[in-house]
Amino acid sequence: MSNRHTETDVILIGAGIMSATLGSLLKELAPDWEITVFDKLEKPGEESSNEWNNAGTGHAALCELNYTTEKPDGSIDISKAIKINEQFQVSKQFWSYLVNKNLLPDPQNFIMPLPHMSLVQGEQNVNFLKKRFEALSDNPLFKGMQFSDDSTKLKEWIPLIMNDRNSNEPIAATKIDSGTDVNFGALTRMLFDHLSNQNVNINYRHNVNDINRTSDGAWEVKVHDIESGKIEYHTAKFVFIGGGGGSLHLLQKSGIPEGKHIGGFPVSGLFMVCNNPDVVKQHHAKVYGKAKVGAPPMSVPHLDTRFIDNKRSLLFGPFAGFSPKFLKTGSMFDLVTSVKSDNLLTMLAAGAKNMPLTKYLIQQVLQSKEKRMEELREFIPNAKSEDWDLVVAGQRVQVIKDTESGGKGTLQFGTEVVSAEDGSIAALLGASPGASTAVNVMLEVFSKCFPEYLEEWEPKLKEMIPSYGKSLMEHPNLIKEIHASTAQALRLNEEQQLTVS
Repeated sequence: MSNRHTETDVILIGAGIMSATLGSLLKELAPDWEITVFDKLEKPGEESSNEWNNAGTGHAALCELNYTTEKPDGSIDISKAIKINEQFQVSKQFWSYLVNKNLLPDPQNFIMPLPHMSLVQGEQNVNFLKKRFEALSDNPLFKGMQFSDDSTKLKEWIPLIMNDRNSNEPIAATKIDSGTDVNFGALTRMLFDHLSNQNVNINYRHNVNDINRTSDGAWEVKVHDIESGKIEYHTAKFVFIGGGGGSLHLLQKSGIPEGKHIGGFPVSGLFMVCNNPDVVKQHHAKVYGKAKVGAPPMSVPHLDTRFIDNKRSLLFGPFAGFSPKFLKTGSMFDLVTSVKSDNLLTMLAAGAKNMPLTKYLIQQVLQSKEKRMEELREFIPNAKSEDWDLVVAGQRVQVIKDTESGGKGTLQFGTEVVSAEDGSIAALLGASPGASTAVNVMLEVFSKCFPEYLEEWEPKLKEMIPSYGKSLMEHPNLIKEIHASTAQALRLNEEQQLTVS
């Protein structure tokens, strides 16, 4: 049985939104480059990118309270919210470019306009939300945000949440109509359809087992063809590891120094899904609350209208869970085998530091359905158990590393690119806001891995992403232009969303 050996310019590991985005950008910037993709599953977008495995929130910091923190002097730090918002604008610009070029058909199949709201209870939280609103509402990126602590107005905005609410506790919400619901699974599949039309060599049911440096500085990946059982070897000048939770193991196998002293902590998620259409039609927004003390930021409770398969759905969650797997389709030994001599102390320090988080996750795992219904009733007071089913969402792996500010074994919340000094290999680690900022992440990959091409690519990058190289905050007129052009290209208007059942 002969083994297959091939050479290519670029290898993308993992057929999720990250590889789809990188491949699509490269095909515009360097159309002659040969690109090969490997994924162990049967089709693209089946792990973290799948629409049932993530919240589908176009993360623009419009409603996520963990992106705005209260400083010791009582003022609100909105710097992270601005950064996340600008990054999502970058994604929308690239998607608009693809739609305008007829490379992505029917944007309503992957993005829909939907109000984003923050909801809080209790005097202290209401004061925080009001200060947050005042800090954001003057900012051109958050134009159109409204605040209300009037129950009559809130009944107008969120009738399902306000019905039968007996509490005398203060309650307030912010609302901004320029939010979106994004079906990242559908977008990933559409981008891979586009890539297959661009002669990208896409291999499903192919599991990458190992990565080694060759004597001439290229990378050789050892791949198991699951269907035939054959082992294949493929070499490339550049390798991108975009395998979700599976990226850490492959980064470790590459042996690059930048991949050392990094660990991963897996967190799984569960959502409650409403199966009663009469309830679903009473809610039209993504409503985010505040995370419980000790909960990771990805466990912020939210009640979301979703558009999946041209149908309106209603999800509540996420409830955190724990599994030692790094992927939904991974192995129970993923966590154990990720511990190496170079990251052992980092992992042990993280374990000691994060006892409250561990305790929280154990409590979440042991929750009964009725206990979860109690949490849901904090959002929907009259929620009935028979109207809701439990769905297992995706698996996330939070990065653990040693940092100057946090010390040894600091748990990172966010997305991180780890690349070799010579830029020949890069891996993407981490979780939210992940998919929403995929295009911005790839611009970071370009600056780290292809600096010698940036000058040549700049005109095309500016065509695809008009804000490329500029801070939107310093160009308020550009914000207006981009909001108008992306809304038109992606058909983000109110009339359209009402046609969905």
